[in-house]
Amino acid sequence: FPIDITFKSTNPFGWPQIVLSVYGPDFFGHDVVRGYGAVHVPFVPGRHKRTIAMFVPESSSRLQQLTSWFTGRRPEFTDPRVVAQGEGREVTRVRSQGFVTVSFNVM
Repeated sequence: FPIDITFKSTNPFGWPQIVLSVYGPDFFGHDVVRGYGAVHVPFVPGRHKRTIAMFVPESSSRLQQLTSWFTGRRPEFTDPRVVAQGEGREVTRVRSQGFVTVSFNVM
């Protein structure tokens, strides 16, 4: 999807980032999260290709996994900023879920 954005700042440390949230149907037809990922957007002019490692949150116990499978309510982040920040994520259990390739044309 083409995105047109203009940024202005005095301190570009740690930004800009693009955060992806990928959703899709499960076996029962429920719309569930398939993966989250984030990457820093390059601010040097030119064509840039980035591969984003995707991950999905996991339940912390077997009982929660079984319950979430039956109800179709899988673990997901309520705030997408959690994906872009490292703070507080060290205690979150996640599973690798593939890759997404993004192409940037920066002017």
